[in-house]
Amino acid sequence: MNINPRRPLFNRKPQSNVYRMFLWVVLLLGGVWMLQQINTGDIQPLFLATPTPTRSTDSFALEGDANFTAGNLDAAIQAYREAVRVDPNNSQTWAKLARIQTYSSAFLITNDEKKARLLEALDSANKAVEIAPDDSTAYAVRAFTHDWNANSNFYSTEEVQEYLRLAEQDALTALRLDNSNTLALAYYAEILVDQQKWDQARLNIEQAVAQDDTLMDVHRVYASVLESFAQYNLAITEYDKAIAIEPNFTFLYLRAGANYRALAFDIPNPEVARPVYEKSLEYFDKAVRINEQIGVQDPGPHLSIARTYSQLGEYFAAALNIQTALEYEPTNADIYGQLGIVYFRSRNYEGSIFSLKCATYGCSGEDSCMGRGLEKCFPDLDENPVDIQGQVISPNTIVYYYTYGSVLSALSRPRDNKCGEAMDVLSDVRAELNTNPDGYADSRQTIISIVQAGEAICQSLAEGGAPATSVPTETGGEVTVTPTP
Repeated sequence: MNINPRRPLFNRKPQSNVYRMFLWVVLLLGGVWMLQQINTGDIQPLFLATPTPTRSTDSFALEGDANFTAGNLDAAIQAYREAVRVDPNNSQTWAKLARIQTYSSAFLITNDEKKARLLEALDSANKAVEIAPDDSTAYAVRAFTHDWNANSNFYSTEEVQEYLRLAEQDALTALRLDNSNTLALAYYAEILVDQQKWDQARLNIEQAVAQDDTLMDVHRVYASVLESFAQYNLAITEYDKAIAIEPNFTFLYLRAGANYRALAFDIPNPEVARPVYEKSLEYFDKAVRINEQIGVQDPGPHLSIARTYSQLGEYFAAALNIQTALEYEPTNADIYGQLGIVYFRSRNYEGSIFSLKCATYGCSGEDSCMGRGLEKCFPDLDENPVDIQGQVISPNTIVYYYTYGSVLSALSRPRDNKCGEAMDVLSDVRAELNTNPDGYADSRQTIISIVQAGEAICQSLAEGGAPATSVPTETGGEVTVTPTP
């Protein structure tokens, strides 16, 4: 009897399902693919923080403009550098960067710093023209930058004339592309002043003012044109207009103050001149206050104050302001030189030696602190020794050299003979005069007389004669020494 086996109603044997297995394979492969995408960054895991959005060129440019208006040009330059990094093909941004870099050179102290900054500005201006060869403003800004590079403190006469030629060429190109470009007219006027074409410069800047009197650059250039005519009162009026547009641009205050100082210098009566000098001090003090508000440690206003006090004969106040400038830039050799000249004028000859040494041949250790007018270095008061690299002798620094040499020789005594060093310094001065005669056309004879006086003192001392009992002074009988302020 055949009986069919019982059907497994409750214990059904598992059976493979082709479709289910296919689904599992797909899911497995999908998971592997997703892990690979996460590792490569193509897929971000859930619940990550939202990424910070990339800033646009306009955002950095607005920051740069705000810093320029606030008077913080270093921050403005940094912002515009970021702007061109984000969008390196924006001609307008490169041109604005070049303009700010050019202006910022006025806030630097040494010629090497100014020259380097102006070359950076020229690179930026070249980039703007390269990107937009038909942009009138790009050429106008490059004309401005070429003109400020045309500085005899940096280059030979031939090089200066070449920069001026390029500046004029760019200005004319800018006006050919857009004859109503007010900035091009203003910058062209500034170039014409440097070419000593004063009447033509005045015509151009007056046209620029008539077109648009809302631009700071226009009033600044108009003021410089008026300065070339020695119309200092009118120049101050234009600087005031520029200040009203850019009230935190300290360069304008320094220029206005310098014009007041020029007015005061031409007044023979000291009592009448005094209020005019004080007016210049007011402008310089405003620049100091602006820098304090925005946190900028700029030695420029303090040096301008020092020059004014020096012209007033108040050397103690002048020295204090230069020492403040040195607190901002303790390794700046030129500031040491200015302090040395103030000490010299105040007849603090011994003190001037240290400052002038730092300015000329450099110094370090305790000498650097003495050069700042300290008795010694005070580490607890942040008055530490620093290394000062001296300045190469040139038309701008020779005053420090010949003053240093004359003081060393005049203070020499048989038991404290400084003539060995003094003769080396005076020899360097003679060599400079012979190497660069064109640079000293107006001052050569005066400098030679100072050198000869120092050499005569040391010659007398070497021959056993009486030591010097006085030092050449600005108004003394032996030699007239007139350091350039």
